[in-house]
Amino acid sequence: MSALEPNPLSVLSTHLANAVEAAAGSVVAVLGRGRASSSGFVWRPGVVVTASDALEQEENLVVALGDGTRLAATLAGRDPTTDIAVLRIDQTATPAVAPPGSRSLRAGELVLSIGRRSEGPIARLGLIAVAGGPWQSLRGGRIDRTIRIDRRIHASEEGGVLIDAEGGWIGMTVSGPRGAALAIPAETIERVAAQLLAHGRIARGYLGLGLQPVRLDDALVRALSLSERRGVIVVNADPDGPGRAAGVLIGDIIVSWNGDRVHTVREVFRRLGPDAVGGELILGIIRGGEARTITLKVAERPAS
Repeated sequence: MSALEPNPLSVLSTHLANAVEAAAGSVVAVLGRGRASSSGFVWRPGVVVTASDALEQEENLVVALGDGTRLAATLAGRDPTTDIAVLRIDQTATPAVAPPGSRSLRAGELVLSIGRRSEGPIARLGLIAVAGGPWQSLRGGRIDRTIRIDRRIHASEEGGVLIDAEGGWIGMTVSGPRGAALAIPAETIERVAAQLLAHGRIARGYLGLGLQPVRLDDALVRALSLSERRGVIVVNADPDGPGRAAGVLIGDIIVSWNGDRVHTVREVFRRLGPDAVGGELILGIIRGGEARTITLKVAERPAS
């Protein structure tokens, strides 16, 4: 390389630093009394999005802006199933994140996670390890696409933004199962944050039943001509819940949902999304060695 040719590493370094500098203006630190800081970002004027799991408390929240200003924040709503929380702050000149792009992502692309501590922005470089389709969280939330990063994240980064090498907003960085670094995609944030601002919560279906997986006895499977040995057993029931009102009892084994086989508790949660609220449901159950059906109306999960 001649003295007149630019150093490619220097060019890359400058490019990434510029991308971080541009995006960091929208990133804030989220502080709570007696806890370490996490990150968030200005999603709309006066509205900050952060990771729900990073909020250990819902009161005495403070947002630290890039210029050092600290503002009191109030919780507008949170959805633990998608790990999204929305805070309100006084209107400020802090810019909101740019609207997300719609392009597809590929494994191997360079990405930058940007958070903020009290002393300033923090940035870390990584790769997209997995880029895939929609998935459902263990709590039943619908995530529009899979974005997994090739490293773990520090607690102070959680709730910050993930951008691509061109500075485009991809989503919010969070800590996933077994410490994996994930991004909640921008399209999920756009959908969920808008509902949280409007209603304070995301409606979820509710049966009022505590469930555990169970393996059915071979003789029972043969007697009832079942194709599967798995189901979920009712271990408790809310006295005021729709399941109890419809006649579901502790000890009943649920084996089908509107005619579809039920194998796991997670499958039940998957079906209790916002669209399920108010709908009629036919549960196939086993009680006392006999097959039965129970019809009930799915309620909305009470606010916790």
